[in-house]
Amino acid sequence: MALSYKARRRWALVILVIGLPLYIAVAWWAVSLLERPNVLVELAIYLGLGIVWALPFKFIFKGVGQADPDADE
Repeated sequence: MALSYKARRRWALVILVIGLPLYIAVAWWAVSLLERPNVLVELAIYLGLGIVWALPFKFIFKGVGQADPDADE
């Protein structure tokens, strides 16, 4: 079952406002468990984690910035 445009907008907002800060905190905590790696390795870890968080939510964010396709003109 596909989500409606309004539902996708709401879920995108929830993910960005609540989920992303939580993900950042968990990623920061997980990297802090490791001994301080080389700066380039640490940068690669954060870049990888920065991309990985959005992959499962790609279908939610797709087209959210566009006009509502279901709205009457």
